[in-house]
Order: sequence, then structure tokens, then C-alpha cells
Amino acid sequence: MSEISGDCRYFLTYTGVKLPFKLSSPLQPTQIENRNTYFRGYFDGTDRLIALQKMVYGEIELEHRYRFDDAGTLRRAEITDCDGELTILEFDESGQPVSG
Repeated sequence: MSEISGDCRYFLTYTGVKLPFKLSSPLQPTQIENRNTYFRGYFDGTDRLIALQKMVYGEIELEHRYRFDDAGTLRRAEITDCDGELTILEFDESGQPVSG
């Protein structure tokens, strides 16, 4: 897995079921030291979530990477589960999943 660029911040959980997830309950770096689970969110220069990682006991259990078009619409999501299985989802210009 390649490095993720962007501003890394920590969160307790997320909300919603649509992609991209919305991370919530921000944590300070000192607050994750004794936590078993938390999320790392990576944000671009416009404060848009471009990747997230669910951390469990210091290991990445789940990872999402998002790509957006110039208008800010989600066009691709790459989801890696705890077994390392990669699922790629494509979205149309309105942000709706492309069946296929």
C-alpha cells in the first residue's frame, strides 16, 4: 500500500452509510495513545477527506481511499478490508455508483 499524503487527524468514529464516510468526534494525538480503536483521516488542501484508516490495536483493519473530480464529486473509492481484499467502486458525474 502506498503512502497517503495529506493532513492526518484522528477520530473516534464515523457517521453515515454513503461514501465518503464522515469522520466524527475528533481526538487529539495524546488521546489515541491508550485507545484500542480509532480512525485516522487524511485531508487534502480543501479539507476534503481523501483517505481513512480504521486502526485496531495498532494495525490497519480497514482503509478507504477516495478520488474526486474537479467539481468535488466522488468518482472512485478503493476499500481494503482486514484480509487485504481490495474493492474498487466507481461513481458517475452525479456521485451515484456505476453498476457493472
